[in-house]
Amino acid sequence: MCGITQSTLNNIINGHNHSTTVSTTQEICDGLDITIQDFFDDDLFKEIEQELKQP
Repeated sequence: MCGITQSTLNNIINGHNHSTTVSTTQEICDGLDITIQDFFDDDLFKEIEQELKQP
């Protein structure tokens, strides 16, 4: 649905891929029929941001 291979998607989901490009993220969003802004607006990213700010 999103134009990337199942193995790439599995690697991202399972944490084997530690750096994903913006274009790959965009392809996933296209497959999910959401904007990239909606993707990053998720509470998960807000929690990560708070964790990174803590000493």
